[in-house]
Amino acid sequence: MKVLVTGGAGFIGSAVIHHLIGQTSSTVINADKLTYAGNLESLASIANSSRYAFEHLDICNRSIVQQAFDRHSPDVVMHLAAESHVDRSIDAPDDFLQTNLIGTFQLLQAALQHFRALPADRAAKFRFLHVSTDEVYGDLEDSGGFFTETTPYAPSSPYSATKAGSDHLARAWGRTFGLPVIVTNCSNNYGPHQFPEKLIPHMILNALAGKPLPVYGDGQQIRDWLYVDDHARALWRVVERGVIGETYNIGGHNEQRNLEVVNRICSLLETLAPDARPAAGYESLIKYVKDRPGHDTRYAIDAGKIDRELGWRPAETFDTGLEKTVRWYLEHKRWWQRVLDGSYRLERIGTTRIAP
Repeated sequence: MKVLVTGGAGFIGSAVIHHLIGQTSSTVINADKLTYAGNLESLASIANSSRYAFEHLDICNRSIVQQAFDRHSPDVVMHLAAESHVDRSIDAPDDFLQTNLIGTFQLLQAALQHFRALPADRAAKFRFLHVSTDEVYGDLEDSGGFFTETTPYAPSSPYSATKAGSDHLARAWGRTFGLPVIVTNCSNNYGPHQFPEKLIPHMILNALAGKPLPVYGDGQQIRDWLYVDDHARALWRVVERGVIGETYNIGGHNEQRNLEVVNRICSLLETLAPDARPAAGYESLIKYVKDRPGHDTRYAIDAGKIDRELGWRPAETFDTGLEKTVRWYLEHKRWWQRVLDGSYRLERIGTTRIAP
């Protein structure tokens, strides 16, 4: 199969591509605009594979996207390209509206044109996987409930609102035009290659530098944490076995309060990075800061459907996944240093290499 992955130079997208190249026989076309969060260095180990190609494109540019479809004729689209940082969406929502809504629309249109031109045997196997977030469901507050695939949408931030809109677009193109769409909604991802603006890498790198560890409000917000490689496996399982028109929630079964996540990072660093330890210990760096506007209290995924119907469940516990993540950042200093100083953006690849 030929798989077109949008946003493949991002955190989750690069994990998906590593899985496809390492664990399947698929050919992968990575379509990425290379915004600040796109980092081709995350794909260095597979960049020379004969089954990998890179397309430097903006999904908002319909004609360029259509050319990529014509050139590669993919069997599967895995749509991960999105602006995804809540704080950035509050400060500057414009990019989120453009990429998450307009970009998804343009991609759906290009995919539909491609799908309609396929011969019947290939059209029967074509899939458009739209990858989304549990944040579209809003806030569970202090209830003991969980998000299910039928939970009503109630997004709180410009980020989650634009992702909710893109989910609706994908489902509408399936219902109205017959595009074989499947939607997934995942919980908070973490793991190697995550951009340092997100909670876990931000805390790891600040701690190593002896900088404050900023915790919003009282730090009691609850998130369900999903190790990124588990997510990559789940997405491919959905492509292979998922039912057209269905939605699958993907969670890690790892609910943690934000403050507890920070404390556990500090505890791991006490053992794994004693040389950078402040005199009073890593936890002494924790600093409570003003909560962000509209901050949801609790997200929690019921991932029972994908377990029952597709046989997927996470391999990592939060303890094993977090230790792997901390060790990765300790062992890949050059990767994150180049992100922090911006040098990773100076060596972008702007050409296309066509895969067979």
